[in-house]
Amino acid sequence: MQKESLRIHCSNGHLGFAPTKEESFWIGAETKPDYYCCDSGSDDIGPVPLGADKCASHPEWQKHDLELMLLAARKQGVPMIIGSAGDTGSDSRVDMYVGFIRELAKKHNLPKFKLAYFYSEIDKELVRGRMKAGEEIEGLDGRHSLTFEELDATDRIVAVAGVHPFIKALELGADVIIGGRSSDCAVFAAPAIYEGFPENIAYYCGKVLECASFCAEPYGAKETVIGTITKDDVKVTAMAPFQRCTVASVAGHAMYERTNPYYEYVAGGMMDMTECVYEQYDEKTCRITNPKFVPIEGKIKVKLEGSGKVGERFMGLAGIRDPYTIKNIDKVIQWAKDQVEERFAGTDYKLSYRIFGKNGVMGDLEPVKETKSHELMVIVEGVAPTATAAEEITMIGTRQIFYARLPEVKGTAGTAAFIIDEVAPISAAYEWTLDHTVTVDDPLELFPVTLIEIE
Repeated sequence: MQKESLRIHCSNGHLGFAPTKEESFWIGAETKPDYYCCDSGSDDIGPVPLGADKCASHPEWQKHDLELMLLAARKQGVPMIIGSAGDTGSDSRVDMYVGFIRELAKKHNLPKFKLAYFYSEIDKELVRGRMKAGEEIEGLDGRHSLTFEELDATDRIVAVAGVHPFIKALELGADVIIGGRSSDCAVFAAPAIYEGFPENIAYYCGKVLECASFCAEPYGAKETVIGTITKDDVKVTAMAPFQRCTVASVAGHAMYERTNPYYEYVAGGMMDMTECVYEQYDEKTCRITNPKFVPIEGKIKVKLEGSGKVGERFMGLAGIRDPYTIKNIDKVIQWAKDQVEERFAGTDYKLSYRIFGKNGVMGDLEPVKETKSHELMVIVEGVAPTATAAEEITMIGTRQIFYARLPEVKGTAGTAAFIIDEVAPISAAYEWTLDHTVTVDDPLELFPVTLIEIE
């Protein structure tokens, strides 16, 4: 029998990115929700974690959040769903999360349960084969169609799953689901659709819950919210004692999230939240009605995200307090760039500057003559094919700030720029190489689901 309402617990807008706050988590758990769901990844973290196949979040933070969810869900006997495992949803991150679940089940001596997982990495040779066969891999966000050169520059590709592999896992009887790269909202929409609720309600619920307490006020990240849906509405309730979900906080979050290419290319339709009706249901709850979902007819398209390595990277820091240097910082930076170019002309390198002032942030070479700051912090990044070259480029680019030859400076007088002479290696530089779509006949085609038992 279809449920008249469904309650979904979301404790963290990006599982493990910072630890879930436990007080509101357990307040929410005490209400006995039907599902515990969390998104664990995003392309907001940039291309480095995907390309390098590593996490952006600390493993212990991720394990902490998984442990809370697993214990609450298994105690209550309801499903737990995770999407985009380990920040990127790559195969190794899915395996890592499955390993964490095994470890936690053993630690707490949990009775055996069923775990489903799916991968979402795509072999770039599969994409190459489709391109050779004449298929156009269309670009998103103004990108042109994928070229072979861009594909060659790619180290790792993930496809972005919609609701389909999650629903398949629930049909198989999974108690815990660990998903590869997934649409944020699909993690929450899938159980609602599986339970028979309308798509417009399910997908709106996903959009409002995916960032957890970002839809509540006052601002407080990593706090639990619960979404309650019927066939006609969504109610979202803040669990933290100091927070509440209001018309302003929920509508503001919905408008922030209202355009999302995942809908068109993963969820099979487009959300229209411009006609939603918001009302204050009670002190901590906002009720939403009239969300629209328009299915897209025709071929099924799945979004692909790809990342490729650009080179090794070093970072330098320079602090400046001399007023004359601050006033002429654009000339100072140009001098430093010219010194690097003099030595590395003809070399494939990148050098960038980010200038932070106490009364604001200024971009690369943006004039700051009118700044009221008495102090600037300059972050220098150098990228080159080898670590040796990247280190030297960054060192020159940082140290030459001190040696800039400005007019009106007599000897060393007036050059009192305080330099933090520190250059250190950081993660290699990567860039997004794919933000494209591929056509599939079956929405499960790229996301095979595997069911195992955890004892």
